[in-house]
Parts: sequence; structure tokens; C-alpha cells
Amino acid sequence: MHEPHARELDAAPVLALTVWQPWASAIAYGTKRIENRSWPTDHRGLVLIHAGRSLDPNAHDAPLARPFLRRPFPRGAVVAVALLDGCHPDDGYCTLWSARERWHWHLTAVTALARPLFWPGARGLWIPPSGLLASPLVADALEAARV
Repeated sequence: MHEPHARELDAAPVLALTVWQPWASAIAYGTKRIENRSWPTDHRGLVLIHAGRSLDPNAHDAPLARPFLRRPFPRGAVVAVALLDGCHPDDGYCTLWSARERWHWHLTAVTALARPLFWPGARGLWIPPSGLLASPLVADALEAARV
């Protein structure tokens, strides 16, 4: 896995990733630091974590999801900023959050927004519009994640 240098991370564009609930809340407010995807990414840098409007239909059967299913969770909102600093194929059991036969996207420096910012999402890694990045809620979280 290529370890990004600070200059590479500062130069990388900020992207966004829509994640089904309750997993977006598990990233923003819990300990989930692996996002499981069927595809790899070369992106290294800050990503907005966007809570999608959909609920993962398998979440009710996942013990790690239970704490997040018991309380209200936002849908259709940016909930956090994270540093995506690595991506690797399934290598066994790297964390409790890792899914088999998936790409594991490693997240660090997760900073929850002071409150969810309702905004439409998109599929895949998407480019957030400048209006979203300029929002004080997002700007504050981006600054905190950069430290």
C-alpha cells in the first residue's frame, strides 16, 4: 500500500462518498474506519462522508450496526469528513468492520460535522460542489481533519 505524503494529501481534491445508513453514522459517530466497496480507489485525501437515503437491508442482521439502528440517524446528509489514506483487497480479517471479498478503504482523522448538513448525494466517489465545501459546517470539519 502506498503511504501518501502530506504534500500529496494537501494537493488532492476533496471528494465525497455516499454510504448507506447505518454505516455512515458508524463512521461519523462510531469506530468504523474501514469502508467496504466492490471496487478499489487510487484516491488519497479528504472525503466527505455522505449518509445516503437508503438503509442497508442487511444491517438488522449485523451486530455492529445495532447501536446505530437504535437511535435516529440522518439520511441524505453530509455527516463527517475523513482522510482516505489507503485501499487494499480483502486480506483476511484486518478489522471487525472488514467484509470478505471486498476492497477495504482505510479511513483516519474522522471528524463529525457539528450537525448533519442535508445535501443530495451521488454514486461512487463524487466531486462536491463549491457551495457544499464552502459551508461553515463542512469547512470547520475539513480544517479539523487536516490537523
